[in-house]
Amino acid sequence: MSGLSAEVRAAIEAIEAGPQGPSVGAFFDLDGTLVAGYTAATFYGDRLKGREVSPAEFVRTVVTAVDGELGGDPTKIAHVAFSAMRGESEEAFADLGERLFRSKIAGTVRRESRALVAAHQRAGHTVAVASAATSYQVRPVARDLGVEHLVCTQLVVEDGQFTGATDGPMLWGRHKASGVRRFAKAHDVDLAQSYAYGNGYEDVAFLSSVGHPTALNPHRDLRSAAARLGWPVLDLTDPVGGSLLAAGRTVAALAGMNAGVTAGIAYGLARGDRREGRNLAVKLATRIPMAVAGVTLDVLHQERLWTHRPAIFVANHQSSLDIPVLGRLLERDFTIVAKKEARWDPRAIVGSVVIDPAWIDRSDSGSARATLDGVVERIRGGTSLMIFPEGTRSPTPVLGPFRKGAFHLAAQAGVPIVPVVLRNTGELMGRSSLVLNPGVVDVCVLEPETDWSTDDMSERIAALHAKFEATLARWPS
Repeated sequence: MSGLSAEVRAAIEAIEAGPQGPSVGAFFDLDGTLVAGYTAATFYGDRLKGREVSPAEFVRTVVTAVDGELGGDPTKIAHVAFSAMRGESEEAFADLGERLFRSKIAGTVRRESRALVAAHQRAGHTVAVASAATSYQVRPVARDLGVEHLVCTQLVVEDGQFTGATDGPMLWGRHKASGVRRFAKAHDVDLAQSYAYGNGYEDVAFLSSVGHPTALNPHRDLRSAAARLGWPVLDLTDPVGGSLLAAGRTVAALAGMNAGVTAGIAYGLARGDRREGRNLAVKLATRIPMAVAGVTLDVLHQERLWTHRPAIFVANHQSSLDIPVLGRLLERDFTIVAKKEARWDPRAIVGSVVIDPAWIDRSDSGSARATLDGVVERIRGGTSLMIFPEGTRSPTPVLGPFRKGAFHLAAQAGVPIVPVVLRNTGELMGRSSLVLNPGVVDVCVLEPETDWSTDDMSERIAALHAKFEATLARWPS
């Protein structure tokens, strides 16, 4: 379990050694526990940015927040927000939740929280997110973690619009504990054998409901309470942000990439061998920037990258870092397929000079087919292909569905598929981030798969997708 602290590994081992099965519950708070920060702030910030908050609502929110900090009712600010939603469309708000998850919240899910949830799921426990937040905040996170059950605040909806009221109390403090007890009774969960994770002092009643409470990244008052009550404390690592030092190293890495390309192309021109020049450029333009940025690779089964060439290398996709990582692995004689809109992306221009991508016009099926026919000929001529079968970067480590394009090309060209599983790239460089952080990228090259045909393609793609999922869930040693 690379990347997990010794404390988290010990907690997972305790889960694995404890009682198994659905009668054991595992309840996770959302804000500050599963995710770093507060999803409500993300929603409110988006409304502020869109100028959807009136001056009167803004003043009322600030006054209520200050009152809560000074000892007033901390839940009152949430009710101010719920009242302001009166008349809004539930469907539109649910869509907003999905958009904000992809663009902002997905990047705040803690890796070690994800590992704890997965440990309970492997144990067959009944896992639920228990939160004062609404389902519009909770559901996208729960779905990404594979959690089916929500115990959260419900808003009243009439004719598809919010009324501004809640259905029952907001599940904060003792009300969250009551909600968990009701859920346990309805699902035959034995709370004495169950687990709960929370971060705020208001979670004391919630955590006291189960036999195995854990204060996770607790606030000061909960940390004190945990010490008094003998509860374990886990301090998880937050997702890495972009420091000024990392930003400076990223700029230097880009300069190193350009220098590598220039040197490689110049070498090719001097030797009168463009191919060798491009291959040298790839090597320099991937090794230099990674060294400058402090990124190293830990590769399992690297020899499989060379046993079948030419080939189509398929990898999961989370970050802009994926392409230079794969470039460094493949080293020579490869290209990529990319959408034509990316042709003038400043981040792609340097790479385009070196690997000469096949640009696909998705709006013109005839042109796209002609381009792919050309790709097949290039593969048959000895050029390997790097492709991301998910089609786009995933917001989290959760794997998206595979498209068939890469596998059709393998069938047409008569070459194998070489699967490459990447881990950590999304943590070192977020999906939309321009800053590359130092760290180790884990890579596992799976067994090459040969003899692709259209007869059993769907079944083989599904099986390969399952291998990727299994490798990410249980990284081989």
